[in-house]
Amino acid sequence: MHRLFLPAVLALLSAPAAASTADSEQGRDWLPGDHHVHSEWSVDWDHGTTPPTPIRGGDSSYTRSHNAQRAQHFGLRWMVHTDHGGPGHSAVTRDHAYPALIEARRDVPGLIQFNGMEFDVPAGEHATLIIAPGPLEREQLVTLERDYSRSEPLQGSRDTQQQMLDALDHMRSLAPLPVLLINHPSRTATGAGQWGAVTPDELNAWHAAAPQVLVGMEGAPGHQATRSERGLYRNAAAPTRGGFDQMTTEVGGVWDRMLAAGTRFWITASSDSHVNVRDGGSDFDPGEYSKTYVWARPDAGDILAGVRGGRMFAVTGDLIDRLELTVQAVDGRGSVGRMGDAVPLAPGTPMRVQLRVRQPPAANAAGQHPRLRQLQLIVGSGPAQAPQMQTRRFTATDWKQDGAWYQVAWELPAPANGGFVRARGSNTDEPTPLEDVKGEDPWQDLWFHSNPVFITR
Repeated sequence: MHRLFLPAVLALLSAPAAASTADSEQGRDWLPGDHHVHSEWSVDWDHGTTPPTPIRGGDSSYTRSHNAQRAQHFGLRWMVHTDHGGPGHSAVTRDHAYPALIEARRDVPGLIQFNGMEFDVPAGEHATLIIAPGPLEREQLVTLERDYSRSEPLQGSRDTQQQMLDALDHMRSLAPLPVLLINHPSRTATGAGQWGAVTPDELNAWHAAAPQVLVGMEGAPGHQATRSERGLYRNAAAPTRGGFDQMTTEVGGVWDRMLAAGTRFWITASSDSHVNVRDGGSDFDPGEYSKTYVWARPDAGDILAGVRGGRMFAVTGDLIDRLELTVQAVDGRGSVGRMGDAVPLAPGTPMRVQLRVRQPPAANAAGQHPRLRQLQLIVGSGPAQAPQMQTRRFTATDWKQDGAWYQVAWELPAPANGGFVRARGSNTDEPTPLEDVKGEDPWQDLWFHSNPVFITR
């Protein structure tokens, strides 16, 4: 009698969880966005006065409303306004940039717009700081900039690791929590694995200090529009690769070592828009070339939750607009892991990794329909210092195609000590993204990169 009763009890106990999962997914879709966009409030400074006087339009002549209109024109559903700081810039944020955000929200109501800034990281370089919308959004951003930004003081220095840890400590005390994403992490690198202002140790330390705040980095930096300065990385010996940062593209590199350690750390893509190439600059508009797709409802809170939880992928040139990456036991038992999830699999269990992507029906901003030439599945496992990496590459002879959808699968044993799976693909035949070179056409070297699915024991 008890044996017959137990399955019914278990079914009843599991039903609410299944319903809850279905409810949490209701209304979600892939929402493209951009988290790194400058406006006229990225000011220049007149250092002939004391204190220095802000000069409106120093790094960009565009209004926040203009940027929001361009973002919507290129199909974005959300955007973060991220003007950078300087001596006393928190007053500019309070008195000018924030009112401009309110105006942009009125002018472009169909676009979800976040209050934020390009935070000057103490002991680092730059990061996107995203504030959750609400009645305290101006006060929270002004306080963080005034009290912790590296470039805010009129005198003295805040360029210390302790200052950054103090900033993170304050951020994690806020409700709702903000999000911090490290921008262009290898921009000051001097070579392959030769780090500059941002090091792997710093990424790990900052994330450990506030793991629900500092959740990732730009996998694909902005400034991609000018052929002679693709990626705008500063040292010729350390360029971007396929438009992405070397920390992201190197299999077994910095990002993979973090993932092998079980660190929930994600990647994005952004425009870093200052001045568009049509106006003599080196940038694309928000959404014109780079997009970060987040699996979320059209709601600011759920978008931030998606970013925080790794439910997103990064893509350039509208190569794809949908991505489904799943990991499950081959026999179908147990749960299905998706991006940002951790799926439990006993060591050696036959597992099935499946990737489905969709190419958009419309032409991209260059008027092109880029052709997908390859898909890659990448599996990593510990030790974190030197993870064991496996890569399987698929081309047109390998995948299944159903209209605009492409599907591949790989069956292999689950890693003995847990691990992760991620995916990428391109319109090139390069087995790994090659270093970007002067004169390269960014539209002919397009990539997407997923975030990972974790495998636990």
